[in-house]
Amino acid sequence: MDNKNDEFSYVHHIWTKDIQFYGNTNPIRLIEKYGSPLYVYNETILRKRCGELKKLVSYPNLRVNYSAKANTNLSILKIVHDEGLLIDAMSPGEIFIELKAGFKPEEILFISNNVSDDEMLFAIDAGILISVDSLSQLEKYGRLNKGGKVAVRINPGVGAGHHEKVITGGKNTKFGVNPGLISELKSILSLYKLKLAGINQHIGSLFMNPDAYIEAATFLLSFAENFPEIKFVDLGGGFGIPYHKENGELPLDLKTLGGRLQKVIDNWVNRNGRQIVIKIEPGRFTVAECGILLGQVHTIKENGAKKYIGTDIGFNVLIRPALYDAHHDIEIYSRIKRESFKNESVTIVGNICETGDIIAKDRNLPVIEEGDILGILDSGAYGMVMSSNYNCRLRPAEVLITSVGEDVLIRKREEIKDLLLQFPDKTYL
Repeated sequence: MDNKNDEFSYVHHIWTKDIQFYGNTNPIRLIEKYGSPLYVYNETILRKRCGELKKLVSYPNLRVNYSAKANTNLSILKIVHDEGLLIDAMSPGEIFIELKAGFKPEEILFISNNVSDDEMLFAIDAGILISVDSLSQLEKYGRLNKGGKVAVRINPGVGAGHHEKVITGGKNTKFGVNPGLISELKSILSLYKLKLAGINQHIGSLFMNPDAYIEAATFLLSFAENFPEIKFVDLGGGFGIPYHKENGELPLDLKTLGGRLQKVIDNWVNRNGRQIVIKIEPGRFTVAECGILLGQVHTIKENGAKKYIGTDIGFNVLIRPALYDAHHDIEIYSRIKRESFKNESVTIVGNICETGDIIAKDRNLPVIEEGDILGILDSGAYGMVMSSNYNCRLRPAEVLITSVGEDVLIRKREEIKDLLLQFPDKTYL
């Protein structure tokens, strides 16, 4: 170890040491400097993922839209913009922060879901293209912006995902227009003199096998032939990342996915004689692996046959394990060097007053001691963006490890006084 990393030891290492994730610092120093829990992002990994997506196929009209709902930190968005990606928005709030990050209105696609008149008007007034996902919403848009441009989300009849709650295509989802309603769709477009700019889809989140994605892409491009006027087809995202690195899970094979997608696109171009814009919209793949959530161990106890490791990482900070039974690999860091480690089965829990506040259940890990720091890997997507003040807990700070290894604060830790910000000056009674 160099002198920048003294008084620090990897008790359990999976990934970060090999790639120098923490740059010129280490988890212990980061916690001492910024507090615990703490989200840490690596700029180099983020930029690498953006570059990989841009090279997915050699098609000149490929556009990569970052699905910002995965992580909307302003600094993260600025890096994504700097890498030349376009962006999706799911709400006026996301539109607002994306504009602040430097994206132009024409670089944003508002993929709306059951939105109000006011929300639609917010995007219309900002000059941002809206994608609607029902005939009802298409009629609403037509009444608000007759003669305008619009995109429509189609349900391809194919779904994929790591949990039923994240499958967004197929029969059991609220998303998209049934392709069998094409006549009704065309009638509404005609009635309000709307110009169909494009169609889009999303089959679900976290696929590692490309079969379902290729099937849906083939269908959507074929469906697009019913609308010769459209300018783009958005094939959606859902690209997975290996959450089980410790067990040797391999990354998504982008070369294979890209090769198969290239054939689908080439066949469509040859058949139709034009190079339509093809969009993809990965969110998780872009940011998940660039983020790690650090937290501190405060309690070790046994109840019955189980040993519990109590931390300050409640599900208000990272809800994925509680909400989706999601797996995150875990690294362990110590302030002192420990030479030999015995493994044991432990359940790692947070500080929220809920039985379901579990980060990792029955996980086989080296002995953990009070004061250790845990690193919850692959937390860059659907981590901080899904955090809350449940139990009046405060949301953590976020830090970026820059491309030269320096640590920079990119979101301040909340303070107790911030819990009062949303209340009026005068409260009842």
